[in-house]
Amino acid sequence: MRRFLSVATTIFISLAPFAFSSSAFSEGESGAEQLRQFVRNSKTAEGDFMQQQLRAPKANEPQDKGLKVVRQTQGRFVFQRPGRFIWDTQKPYEQKLIADGKQLILWDKDLNQATFRPAGQALAATPAAILFGETSLDQHFELVDGEDRLDMKWVALVPKKNPNAKNGNDLPYTKISVGMANGLPKALELIDGLGSVVLVTLDRIQLNINLPASRFTFNPPAGAEVLRLN
Repeated sequence: MRRFLSVATTIFISLAPFAFSSSAFSEGESGAEQLRQFVRNSKTAEGDFMQQQLRAPKANEPQDKGLKVVRQTQGRFVFQRPGRFIWDTQKPYEQKLIADGKQLILWDKDLNQATFRPAGQALAATPAAILFGETSLDQHFELVDGEDRLDMKWVALVPKKNPNAKNGNDLPYTKISVGMANGLPKALELIDGLGSVVLVTLDRIQLNINLPASRFTFNPPAGAEVLRLN
């Protein structure tokens, strides 16, 4: 596939203010507690996203410009716990990642191709699943409060060891951090073993809205190529 799965490999840096429904929190609460409350109390939500992939400058590039943006996308997201979400990339191309509770579906409009695979490991590796997946965040991560940066309280998510995983856990990231503000996740920063950085920021979030289950149903259009992976 000529484009990689953008949800798992890019960064969001839009820091616009949020519009959201009531969510009880105190400004004095730590980032970790804000994150726990968000995961515990948000059953459904939708909003906007922007995502980018960053890399360090190469040896022949200026070293004083910081990380270089190599890819950027934006679109809409919807989620319904447990296990349903839509990550709808709209610019610069159209691509949807859909989790319907049982399978993960990648729809690429330009390729006219839909790829179906069991949720399981493929779902666990996406940033969307980290924020919008199960409500038992503490079961899978140690939540460690970090610094205040860019008007956010940052929380490090340290994966707990999985004895059945090859490297002790199932995620491809060496560092996962969430920036919390006003009781909502404002940024998700991911770093993998190769130093690639992924930052996710969300905008105009609306919490606990009514979402029919049919919202997460996807039927490929007539004539589309359909791939089913195990």
